[in-house]
Amino acid sequence: MPIPLLADATFKGVSSIPFAIPILKTLPWLILIWLLKIYFGGASNTSERLMHSKVVMITVSSKLLLLDRNANCEQGGTSGIGAAVAENLAARGAQIIFLTHHAPSDPFLAEYIEDLRALTNNELIYAEQVDLSSLQSIRVFATKWVDNAPPRRLDMVILCADTLKPRFGISVKTEDALEPVWSINYLANFHLLSILSPALRAQPPDRDVRILFATCSSYVGGDLKELKDKRDPLPKGRKYETSKLANMVFAQAFQKHLDVFQRPDKQPNNARIIVVDPGFTRTPGMRRWLTMGSLWGLLLYLVMWPTWWLILKSPLQGAQGFLRAAMEAELGRGVGGRFLRECREVGYLREEIKDEAVQKKLWAFSEKQIEALEKEGAVNRALAKKQNENLEKENSAKITKEREEETAEKQTARSKVPGSRRSRKAD
Repeated sequence: MPIPLLADATFKGVSSIPFAIPILKTLPWLILIWLLKIYFGGASNTSERLMHSKVVMITVSSKLLLLDRNANCEQGGTSGIGAAVAENLAARGAQIIFLTHHAPSDPFLAEYIEDLRALTNNELIYAEQVDLSSLQSIRVFATKWVDNAPPRRLDMVILCADTLKPRFGISVKTEDALEPVWSINYLANFHLLSILSPALRAQPPDRDVRILFATCSSYVGGDLKELKDKRDPLPKGRKYETSKLANMVFAQAFQKHLDVFQRPDKQPNNARIIVVDPGFTRTPGMRRWLTMGSLWGLLLYLVMWPTWWLILKSPLQGAQGFLRAAMEAELGRGVGGRFLRECREVGYLREEIKDEAVQKKLWAFSEKQIEALEKEGAVNRALAKKQNENLEKENSAKITKEREEETAEKQTARSKVPGSRRSRKAD
């Protein structure tokens, strides 16, 4: 078949071959689209690492958007980039622990975990109920983890839970009456790692411990100078950007916190922070940002879907930076606090990220805020408990009184039955 076609094209011209001209006109455009798709897909991870027996903790957003690893879900380990990371690590034998506000018995979560176990042929995939929008929930889980004796194994913590409020989205508050962008994107990470710090430092010196922070290029527009000690400390118009900047400043501060610790065995610190920017990826977070939380925006997003498909990474492509940070041997040696973009180490574009004064100020601000919120939360829980106890006593007393009245009515009715001894005595 190819030889006659080549012969016709040589002796009779290309026009003699059916559909040859339209194909030749279309082929360069297809090649261009293919090349652009490769370019926008970014770099791929080429590192490999034996992950068997490694314990990996992955945070999941407090809101369950979709439990489908093939869906473009934004935030956390059961969707989008986090799902791709979890799937790849689990396929290499790692033990995965999801931190999600859903109970492990939740049918959707249970089905997702069962599917992931079957897909990766790995039964060591679990979920712990932790609501990252609740400081109390984080403390209960982290304290339980740290109090275990001997210390539980923990090789890696991947902080990929994230949320944002689109332009026309509805404003909500967390359980602690905080702005969710500040609470989930930053404060939850600070609170979790602050409590888990003893467990991370107690790992054997020959164990390669890594803490991966997710960020994005929007951190360049953050402003930490306007943080105020209130429920919503983020500056207006820069909330998401500032939460990412605060997360990166804390990552550097926590690395120093780990480095200055003197181990009992006099060995150097073996825990390293790695900050990862996955790039622009097709996730619901990106979709919510592009649609601005409106139906008209969603319609425009659907119309422009071919463009987004071309220029935005898939969740698996966006996960390559995390896989590089998790498996590259060089990142397990030397200093911590490195920043990866497109699977390459790059420098920070904001000087205050490595400014020790800014780090101390943010750390003190966060500790003070958490302390105040936890005290207030404890008081509110005590009042609520007392109110519930009083309500239960009132209900119990009411039920007892109703039963006594019912019993008295029955006795009265029985005494008035014709032919009874009491009725004859009354006559």
